[in-house]
Amino acid sequence: MRTKFKAYTSKNFHDIEQLKNLSPGILLRMEAVAKVLPFRTNNYITNNLINWNNIPEDPIFQLTFPQPEMLNDTDLQRVIKLMQEDKDKLNKEVRRIQMEMNPQPAGQLELNTPSHEGNKISGIQHKYKETVLFFPEQGQTCHAYCTYCFRWAQFIGIDELKMATRESRGLINYLNNNPKVTDLLITGGDPMIMKTKLLRRYIEDIIKSKPGGLKNIRIGTKALSYWPYRFTEDEDSDDLISLFEEIIAAGFHLTVMAHFTHPVEMETPEVHKAVDRILSTGATIRCQSPVLKHINDDADLWVEMWSKQVTMGMIPYYMFVARDTGPKGYFNLPLEETYEIFSSAFSRVSGLARTVRGPSMSTKSGKILVDGILKRDSHKYFILKYIQSRTPEMVNRIFLAKYNPAAVWIDDLEPASKADELFFSFGEKHMHLDEDISDDDFDDEYAFA
Repeated sequence: MRTKFKAYTSKNFHDIEQLKNLSPGILLRMEAVAKVLPFRTNNYITNNLINWNNIPEDPIFQLTFPQPEMLNDTDLQRVIKLMQEDKDKLNKEVRRIQMEMNPQPAGQLELNTPSHEGNKISGIQHKYKETVLFFPEQGQTCHAYCTYCFRWAQFIGIDELKMATRESRGLINYLNNNPKVTDLLITGGDPMIMKTKLLRRYIEDIIKSKPGGLKNIRIGTKALSYWPYRFTEDEDSDDLISLFEEIIAAGFHLTVMAHFTHPVEMETPEVHKAVDRILSTGATIRCQSPVLKHINDDADLWVEMWSKQVTMGMIPYYMFVARDTGPKGYFNLPLEETYEIFSSAFSRVSGLARTVRGPSMSTKSGKILVDGILKRDSHKYFILKYIQSRTPEMVNRIFLAKYNPAAVWIDDLEPASKADELFFSFGEKHMHLDEDISDDDFDDEYAFA
């Protein structure tokens, strides 16, 4: 018997039986936050992943339910007041708060959207030379929303902030015109929210045309954590598994980019069955997550998580720093603490789990790794390097930032010396894919790491 999907949003979350133990005041504050930030969960999460005897501290509750502290108290109280008094003013106030939360970080819309003959190509992002992101319109929601989601603006009903397209022809033409692109990431939202017949329309066009230099297809999804039945019990799950097999039979490498944020997400029989089913197609599964206060800011959890991923046949891939968007203040950790969590966990897993990279900041100019803390004379520095960049010449070159114990993001850091300034400022000068940096631009002191 199939498990039926039931979504809970701000409109019906009072129907969740377990929430009835919370006070009306707490529920009102949660509802107010959900007016500003997207909220959606489901019955698999409420029935299998949350320890309702540990509310509100339970990590999956923190991960999937709005928390009052995600808004500053002034905004929270104003939203609550307007909820009871004036819906028109409420909508304006909600929009004001949303637009102050950096809804599209790292220049996603301005810098990553490619153009053809002067026209922006909708539903495509191209930040790194080798990889293109594709946003099918029907996949721009999820089985549940993460409270930290850096793409939360996809879900708040502002069309000009949304990245999506309904057709694949523009993508195929773009790939043919850019043969250096080897990787396609189908993302969202979550493409696994789509019925297989819809996903198949996009993918069949791609694998039949074999555009440009495309070799690898990735699918970004949280479904293994939030609705593993998508791969096992859903009415079209068999067709989905067949589609995965067809991608590989067509000569492409397929990777499912899974988002596991806490070990409890990997404990149910349902997720184990789903992982086995995906791996049986020949696809690989790579795992990534940000490190987040209130959820997984404990090295022991990361040891457990990476070790479980290896045991289940998956590949630990990235630990990210929480992005500078949405309720970032609620989840932020100092970069030094983030680095210490990563280092402690990394030192306690086998080499099979040390495929993971981190902690990494996905900035406007690229992915910047916090690679260490250096003490020299009476000074301390962060050791940084790009592990992915709009300008490949920057990749794997170390640079230094002045130590700042309060820093949570690259914007909180300053170059340690004049030679380091290029790594902070180049993004403004070399932000487009067709602009390169010469070796002469680098100080001789800064070789590859």
